[in-house]
Amino acid sequence: METRSNYVMVGAVTVALLVGTLLFIVWLAGLSGKSTKCYDIYFPAVGGIAKGSNVSFSGVPVGQVSKISLLPNRPEFVWVRIEVDQQTPVLQGTTAEIHSISLAGANEIQLNGAERGHPPITQVGPQGCPVVPASASGLSALLNSAPELLARIQRLTERLTELLSDKNQNAIADILENIDATTAVLRERAPEMADAIADVRIAARNAGIAANNIAALSANTNRLVTDQGRPAVENLNKAIVSARQAADNLNAMISDARPGVQNFSKSTLPEANRLVRDLRDLSQSLEQVSDRINRQGIGGALGPQKLPDYKPGKRQ
Repeated sequence: METRSNYVMVGAVTVALLVGTLLFIVWLAGLSGKSTKCYDIYFPAVGGIAKGSNVSFSGVPVGQVSKISLLPNRPEFVWVRIEVDQQTPVLQGTTAEIHSISLAGANEIQLNGAERGHPPITQVGPQGCPVVPASASGLSALLNSAPELLARIQRLTERLTELLSDKNQNAIADILENIDATTAVLRERAPEMADAIADVRIAARNAGIAANNIAALSANTNRLVTDQGRPAVENLNKAIVSARQAADNLNAMISDARPGVQNFSKSTLPEANRLVRDLRDLSQSLEQVSDRINRQGIGGALGPQKLPDYKPGKRQ
């Protein structure tokens, strides 16, 4: 009887536990009966975020992370899906960022930036839910850029170490010595440099005066060309016009005289040539007569002397 009663007690306890479990499941189902919306977020990197991590809107818990994995075909992004209450105002302009909630490394996804009057985010992304743009928080950006910042600090430290090596320190010491020597030379040459600067000032002043004189000369030249050159050019143009008219008149005269010139060359010139030849013959004849008169007197002009008659005589 005792063994049978133990079995009954164990069975009753088991049934009670099963009923309690069923009631607890029903209670959880009643709590989770609120309608939710899913959203996808693409982060370049996540830290302290896992499935079930909290999602808050301006610090108010509104949901949790339901899925986290690498984005298919884009492994440089992390795909995070969140489930939030239906009443959460996820509007245009809302962004998601990873927000640190403890120094132990636990983080949550925080939604910010909803403004009244903007339409809700409804455009479905490639994974089947609307996409909320991701933005890096100050601490997350600092933590993400920490390795690069440390690498730059390391490179800067190495370069400073190279710069402060013994060889460079000796070179810097030599440069400082050269600077001191140059400063001393400049100190000694200061009076000469002052005189040189004074000479440069005088030369600059003289150059200014010369420039003013050149400007005045240019102005005078312009006035001379304007006042006297223009009348001369006008007179030259008038002379050219007169010369052109004279040339035209001369051409007309030559054209008018051309028939007379041609007649003169064809008829008058041959007669003139014959007259010149006759005058030349006459001149030669007169010359011959004059020579006779000079040698023989006036009788030479009448003809040649008559030869004496020859009478043969007797021979002795």
